[in-house]
Amino acid sequence: MGKIVIKTPEQIDGIRKSAKLAAQALDYAGQFVKEGVNTEFIDDKIEEFIRSHGAIPATKGYNGYPKSSCISLNNVICHGIPSKTTILKPGDILNIDITTILDGYYGDTSRMFTVGQISSDADELIDVTLHCLDLGIEQVKPGNRFGNIGFVISRYAKAQGFSVVYEFCGHGVGIDFHEEPQVDHAARRNSGPEMRPGMIFTIEPMINQGKPKASIDKNDGWTARTIDNKLSAQFEHTVLVTATGCEVLTDIHNEYPIT
Repeated sequence: MGKIVIKTPEQIDGIRKSAKLAAQALDYAGQFVKEGVNTEFIDDKIEEFIRSHGAIPATKGYNGYPKSSCISLNNVICHGIPSKTTILKPGDILNIDITTILDGYYGDTSRMFTVGQISSDADELIDVTLHCLDLGIEQVKPGNRFGNIGFVISRYAKAQGFSVVYEFCGHGVGIDFHEEPQVDHAARRNSGPEMRPGMIFTIEPMINQGKPKASIDKNDGWTARTIDNKLSAQFEHTVLVTATGCEVLTDIHNEYPIT
């Protein structure tokens, strides 16, 4: 494992601004999530918004990825590529994942959206996934170990009858798109490196209705689906370890107090 970067106050300020913009872009995208809209249209609107605020979408061109966001519907776990042929219909659940680069700093966030009336099973999955994120964030404080994030997430998800995707994880972020550490969403208690003030990383649990394993689309090399075609959900925030707790940098609705 490489070195986990402790960010300087100047870097933290820059990352905070980019994280806020990513969250604002996600809010902006929400108005276009409705029946009959194709996901490429939503992606175009996201790119327009990001660029109009002096930033660039981090995903576009990243390792050949073609779009400005990831939009993952129903059985797609993550890295769904927006397209004209993916048209939203009632009952769909979708994750929109946005990463911005503003003045060289990265902010990364995602959340679930729904189209019309969704099933009670889908509703429960979304609620459980959001609570998994909340539980993970509660573990962020100096001196705690990264493994405890995954420990509490997997313990809760499994207790509710769901599975935790282990092939994708959270990651350090801010100066680069993906940095150390790797933040697993299923881990042993008290394992992994120790959290220290100035560390910034994502927590982004992907929770499945069925089996935890992912299958990568052979045609596009990106789209990760559940192997049993069951639903998947994900929420993501970028989090800073403070001297006494944490600050959720992508929280623009004051849902998480700074500790």
